[in-house]
Amino acid sequence: MGYEKTFGEFIIEKRKSKYLSARQLALSVGMTPEYMCDIEKGRKSAISEDYVDKLIHALNLSGDELELFYDLLAIAQKSVSADLPEYIMEHELVRAAIRTAKKNNVPDDKWLKFINEMVKQE
Repeated sequence: MGYEKTFGEFIIEKRKSKYLSARQLALSVGMTPEYMCDIEKGRKSAISEDYVDKLIHALNLSGDELELFYDLLAIAQKSVSADLPEYIMEHELVRAAIRTAKKNNVPDDKWLKFINEMVKQE
């Protein structure tokens, strides 16, 4: 799934929607303004879990915004979204499904069909 913005652009957008300067947001989460600038410009992607939690709280993220935050951060860090590993590791069938899809290079349309079937069953 492609995204229209980077993690840094997302932070800028949310920060501005709260009428916060980069300096104000940085100081509110205990980060230097220079480090915040590096995050927003995409020069730094490694952010400690403590800062992640503080940014989520300071920007008052929830629901879809929170999922987008995790996804964009994961893309920046070349990792898996932070809200997923625990679930994946707790469910053997989820791991098997992901590995099977990877081995067979399952296209997006098949994943979409799978997701739609899961939603129908709720």
